Amino acid sequence: QVQLVESGGGLVQPGGSLRLSCAASGFTFSHYAMSWYRQAPGKERELVAAITSTGGITNYADSVKGRFTISRDNAKNTVYLQMHSLKPEDTAVYYCRTPIGPLGSWGQGTQVTVSS
Repeated sequence: QVQLVESGGGLVQPGGSLRLSCAASGFTFSHYAMSWYRQAPGKERELVAAITSTGGITNYADSVKGRFTISRDNAKNTVYLQMHSLKPEDTAVYYCRTPIGPLGSWGQGTQVTVSS
């Protein structure tokens, strides 16, 4: 029943920007924290950003701090990741997550490729 659908990924040049969206359904969105993870080829999946249920507290990986912003719109059941000053190292599949179930619940991912 829990469903998370990411969108907004694509190909962007270094220094560019993208905004990812994650549309949630099947649960009471406003009761849960949300997070973004990413996984690059050959690397472990890593936490990028997290936000509390009301949006009052956010947390970021050091590698993206100052460049990425996580936000949410509980009226739209959507969480966002605004990404600026993108680097090739940001290339990865980006996943939306909420902590429902033993391993959390995950979206299908959206590809972000940063390349010249």
